[in-house]
Amino acid sequence: MQKQHASFPLLIALIGIITASFYPDMASACTRVLFIAKDGTVITGRSMDWGEDLKSNMWVLPRGMKRDGMGGTNSVSWESKYGSLIVTGYDIGTSEGMNEKGLVVNVLALVESDYGKPLEGTKVICLSTWAQYILDNHTTVAEAVADLRKENFQVQTVVLPTGRPANMHLAMSDPSGDSAVFEYVMGKLIIHHGKEYKVMTNSPIYDKQLAIMEYWKDAGGLTKSLPGTSRAADRFVRATYLLEAIPTEAKPQYITGVPGRKFYFQAMMSVLSVMRSVGTPLGIDVDNQPWVSSTIWRTISDNTNRIVLFDSATTPATFWVRLDDLDLKPGAPVKKLELVGGKAYAGNVVDKFIEAKLFNFASLGEKYEAAK
Repeated sequence: MQKQHASFPLLIALIGIITASFYPDMASACTRVLFIAKDGTVITGRSMDWGEDLKSNMWVLPRGMKRDGMGGTNSVSWESKYGSLIVTGYDIGTSEGMNEKGLVVNVLALVESDYGKPLEGTKVICLSTWAQYILDNHTTVAEAVADLRKENFQVQTVVLPTGRPANMHLAMSDPSGDSAVFEYVMGKLIIHHGKEYKVMTNSPIYDKQLAIMEYWKDAGGLTKSLPGTSRAADRFVRATYLLEAIPTEAKPQYITGVPGRKFYFQAMMSVLSVMRSVGTPLGIDVDNQPWVSSTIWRTISDNTNRIVLFDSATTPATFWVRLDDLDLKPGAPVKKLELVGGKAYAGNVVDKFIEAKLFNFASLGEKYEAAK
């Protein structure tokens, strides 16, 4: 293999930076990080930046549920092998979640996403159910990657209640610290698989984000200065630096009223501090930058101990749910934690979920109104 000139990565990075300047984050922006402590504890942080109220709710979905990929006549279908705790967008699709094996999936905006047109007879899955398919069917990142590499189906997007297509890419992590990023670029599925892929934001595509990151490393940016705008490329660099700067000791602790159970809330709060540091202030309005969106909520998912912490940026609500406390057996009821309307919770909210009829996943070719 021909050796590259030493300046080649910097050239690619500069091209990436220039390209990024022509791809604003549109009306949405998010950040995802993966933290691995010295003792092996794995925690995934995610922020949701959106141009309006996303009408998110939290749902408990048990095993054994019949699922349709909502892809029309050639849609895939399956029965869920694993129960999950998810957060929805507009109550028409899974924006992220954790299953009972500690596999975490996060869906983030990527304006360059191009899913291509399926060939005749190709199986299809709607973007609204893509993350749920992974949570329902897999225990590890490696298992999910092996399945999706087969390309037994093709993802197709859906029109959001905002009237825009849901152009997204997807990240996943598991209790081993394994990680993967999935993007559809020019109709092709691109997979970045490995523990080194700890940070994901939005535009440009992931290859260019990695090149931009190399530029900042070579330029001394991680020790001398950091880019400070709300653009995805800048958030990528800052999140990478902050993730490496926080303590790597997990320091388990016991919680009053929960005897015999260790929790890793200090590590979770460290990751939460990173997510807050790369967030966009609520209600921000930047002249000539309508694509800048406020951070509206964050999640911190302890893959190892199967705990999800939710942090609202719009209401005084920071609470957590332990998946081991949920009833995920086949036939167990679907449950919902109402977040829409500024509901505020604190502490362990497992007893605040109520039985509910499952929302309808969005299907291809239809338009949807936001949840009330």
